[in-house]
Amino acid sequence: MNFKDKTIFITGGSRGIGKAIALKLAADGANIVIAAKTTEVQPKLEGTIFSAAEEIEKAGGKCLPVKCDIRNEEEVVAAVNAAVEKFGGIDILVNNASAINLSPVSILPAKQYDLMMDINTRGTYLVSRHCIPYLKKSSCAHILTLSPPISIKKEWFSHFAPYTISKFGMSMLTMGMAEELKKDNICVNSLWPHTTIATAAVKNILGGDELMKKSRKPEILADTAYFIFQSRETGNFFLDEEVLAKNGITDLSKYAVTPGGELMKDLFL
Repeated sequence: MNFKDKTIFITGGSRGIGKAIALKLAADGANIVIAAKTTEVQPKLEGTIFSAAEEIEKAGGKCLPVKCDIRNEEEVVAAVNAAVEKFGGIDILVNNASAINLSPVSILPAKQYDLMMDINTRGTYLVSRHCIPYLKKSSCAHILTLSPPISIKKEWFSHFAPYTISKFGMSMLTMGMAEELKKDNICVNSLWPHTTIATAAVKNILGGDELMKKSRKPEILADTAYFIFQSRETGNFFLDEEVLAKNGITDLSKYAVTPGGELMKDLFL
């Protein structure tokens, strides 16, 4: 499948994983909608929706950058309407936007709890809900959410239960929508990496430059997503290494930030 003229709506796509997926599909000539909050350059955050749009168009795609806080339903509706008005519909939704705080219940401020729930779980629901009417009209409809396989092991809850709940909430939406939308021929899956990925969250929140050096580049998830969109599988929790191996890619050295260096296993694996 070639993605020329297909429309992909990506939340939080001004940098990192979202932008990498956008650039991968743009190389096929896809239409990309970048729905994110960053409109001005910030000290610790690379890029804006406008700089991402420039890169996407240089890569061969068309891009509509839309300022959108997915916690705000009015902004979500406006972004979806703008996408449909510009490109005529929506074929793929990538629920990429996410917030992270690994504090335990005993010290996590309520404001940070609400932020994760509003962006991760509620935001995924909200954007999906408003894209579904247009996805139903597509011949290759797909919803891909960046969330982990669900596990009830105590280790995922004992130290950072609020974050875990918010991410598993995204994964539960994948499970639910996959079954709900089968009749509409909309594939719904989740994707998660085996290792940490070199993003702003890893650098600014989780482990600084040291953890960045032990991470893989966002392009590994972009290449994985490309293969997922080629299939009509639904209801899966895909892991990057397994998908790439299934498609004949077992040498992953090119994705390492530090060639030949130690890699940090991801939080949920």
